[in-house]
Amino acid sequence: MKLGFIGLGIMGSHMARHLIAAGHEVHLKTRRDVPADLLEAGGVEASSPTAVAQAAEIVILMLPDTSDVEQVLFGRDGVAEGLKPGQLVIDMSSISPAATATFAGRIGALGGNYLDAPVSGGETGAKNATLSIMVGGNAAAFERARPIFEALGKTILLVGSKVGDGQVAKCANQIVVALTINAVAEGLLFAARAGADLDAVHQAIMGGIGASRILDVHGRRMIERKMAPGFRVRLHQKDLRNALESAQDMSLALPATALVQQLFSAAAANGAAEADHSALVRGLEALSAFEIGGMSDATE
Repeated sequence: MKLGFIGLGIMGSHMARHLIAAGHEVHLKTRRDVPADLLEAGGVEASSPTAVAQAAEIVILMLPDTSDVEQVLFGRDGVAEGLKPGQLVIDMSSISPAATATFAGRIGALGGNYLDAPVSGGETGAKNATLSIMVGGNAAAFERARPIFEALGKTILLVGSKVGDGQVAKCANQIVVALTINAVAEGLLFAARAGADLDAVHQAIMGGIGASRILDVHGRRMIERKMAPGFRVRLHQKDLRNALESAQDMSLALPATALVQQLFSAAAANGAAEADHSALVRGLEALSAFEIGGMSDATE
């Protein structure tokens, strides 16, 4: 297919590479220069989001936040200006569920179709094409997009028939991930302050019911102080903000989520905004005036 891909950050560059490797003609746009390796692999650089829409059958977005998606879709030289009747827009960003529904309505009014398809799996999942993809929208559009999703992920689910349902699933995912990172951080901080051997404690917990991929991967990051992103603290803050704003609209109490959002804020205030989200531990360390180990820069 002729595809457009807008947003070539940590995740998007890997995803675009897989689509090119799958044999699609991929027109690329990003804020910076398109990476040379994508062009060498056969990607085509576009001058604007409008140009991407004009060249492609399906336009894919992978952008940082709600405002970025709105600007790319409806701003000057945006996708909407080049949209063709029946064209499909797939937003794989993680943004506000309510705004997603609004954007879909605006694209629909112009004759286009829309899916929201946020992902989980981080840079590793994007690099290895093992992402979990949570899709909201109608079944026909989902089937049309399936070959794209199959080039990018292993777990591909239509989680609901409404556009925005994918973002709801992603918010739920990010709540679970954030609270689990906090549980791992608190457990390891407790063990470290008590003077235990953290490698042994980590191994012991991994052998019991407390075992999880987050304990395995992010627990090891905390112990070894290796916190290069992965998935940045500031982006997880954004995802929890979307979850908490949606919860407020539903008169829903999420007290633990609100607490972890504050711990992310403490980590960011201590220099970890651009570090991996496992650096949430820095917020706890700051509150406790105690560090798990010899602290190095969080982005090393």
